[in-house]
Amino acid sequence: MSNNPDILRIALVQINPVLGDVRGNLEKARKARADAARMKADLVLFSELYLSGYPPEDLVLKPAFIRDCMSAVQELATDTEDGGPAVIIGSPYRDETGLFNAIAVLDEGKVQTWRLKVDLPNYGVFDEKRVFDVGPMPGPVNVRGVRIGVPICEDIWGELGVCETLAESGAELLLVPNGSPYYSDKMDVRQQVVLKQVIESGLPIAYLNQLGGQDELVFDGGSFVINADHHLAVQMNQFEEAVIVTTWQRGTDGWYCEDGVKANLPDKREANWRACVMGLRDYVNKNGFANVVLGLSGGIDSAICAAIAVDALGEERVRCIMMPYDYTSQESLDDAAACAKALGVRYETVPIEQPVKGFTSALSELFSGTNEGVTEENLQSRTRGTILMAVSNKFGSMVVTTGNKSEMSVGYATLYGDMNGGYNPIKDLYKMQVYDLSGWRNSHVPPDCLGPGGEVIPRNIIDKAPSAELRPDQTDQDSLPPYPVLDDILECLIEKEMAVSEIVEKGHDRDTVKRIEHLLYIAEYKRRQSAPGVKITPKQFGRDRRYPITNRYRNN
Repeated sequence: MSNNPDILRIALVQINPVLGDVRGNLEKARKARADAARMKADLVLFSELYLSGYPPEDLVLKPAFIRDCMSAVQELATDTEDGGPAVIIGSPYRDETGLFNAIAVLDEGKVQTWRLKVDLPNYGVFDEKRVFDVGPMPGPVNVRGVRIGVPICEDIWGELGVCETLAESGAELLLVPNGSPYYSDKMDVRQQVVLKQVIESGLPIAYLNQLGGQDELVFDGGSFVINADHHLAVQMNQFEEAVIVTTWQRGTDGWYCEDGVKANLPDKREANWRACVMGLRDYVNKNGFANVVLGLSGGIDSAICAAIAVDALGEERVRCIMMPYDYTSQESLDDAAACAKALGVRYETVPIEQPVKGFTSALSELFSGTNEGVTEENLQSRTRGTILMAVSNKFGSMVVTTGNKSEMSVGYATLYGDMNGGYNPIKDLYKMQVYDLSGWRNSHVPPDCLGPGGEVIPRNIIDKAPSAELRPDQTDQDSLPPYPVLDDILECLIEKEMAVSEIVEKGHDRDTVKRIEHLLYIAEYKRRQSAPGVKITPKQFGRDRRYPITNRYRNN
């Protein structure tokens, strides 16, 4: 640690907590602090609500949980009697005035002070006003003789002027603990938010973000420091755990951070892929599943999910099952086998002719006098779903479900069939994104991915026309517009909330847009019953987009 009052060494701890594992998170914090001490840090900064995990949702309404979190804070405070670095750590906090999203400042063996979050987000994936109370406008905290402002996440995103208030009340630099979830191009958004606050406050800002998957959300890290002169001094990796020490010096114009690590951030496709991988990996591991199973049909969606699963867990933890029926082509059988071989996964074939015909026989009297159609097609899908769930029950494997956002939008998925499963890594990827990422993965092996290099998704799967193969010569485009058209209409309806007339003005056929809007609305009940999946777009189904199931509104 520095004996120079004009030098401050701050460790940025970008690590992966487990929500609700207070003891485990505490032990991980202790290890990170010990690592920071070996690197001569004066102060260690952890992410928002690190000890509880983020977002804790209604878990914080349990008094025992809050007591456990605050007890862990006190234990970590006692550790600082050793003369090592001080600590700023996120935790829920309760006093006689309410329950707060807070940070604790720990030094010299005790909790020196708490600071409470002011701006509680209540949009998109956030619902903090449901469980937390609003804190008072904060002043800076004194750490080793330096006045530090600690706005918490949304405190720098909103318009309440928290950073300016801290600057006006004497803060010399700002450290921001965050729980900022990933979506595509989010890093650019974060840096612009921080730069705006640097300009308005005149202070340097260290932005520390959480890492790891938590149900639908992925926290990608990507922590960074921007100095008061707008210079990017430090950029940490996305999707990777790290503890780094930043060196700050006090000059004639105030504090500035010396240049440190400058990670090369992934481009959009790599970032989206790694988000899908991290989301699946952490969901499986944090929920205690030993392995996963999925149906491998020879189509693009199941192929990309198999590749993501292998990248997340390794080939030995992924089992793929082909379940052919009368309409399954030899091409699909060959493609599925080639994909499984390329990925190195366990691969088995379970024909479904016998159980499907058993269902149709059992229902023959009930269905007498009716024509075959979607009902009989769905029996195939539901038979496959039953087989996968049986394997899951027998061997403890989690079923990976494989529907993309285009299909989930318009209801082209079968409840209790191909929607069966515990988690869907491509739930928030449109069909054209699935194609794009599949081609990209064939020529790239991202960091931390466990799968092989080369063509892991056979080219024929990418090139052929997509089909559910539930009837002879079926293709998706029999009943849907081409996917580039469909995806653009869906993005306009979902992400941009555009009116039908506005979408038609873009050049789309009015009847087509109205039909897609109708399908989008009537499929809401299906989406409510779907497995969670990784958030990739700014408006994911579920947390981001909460539409009523019973809904007669249509616009023009």
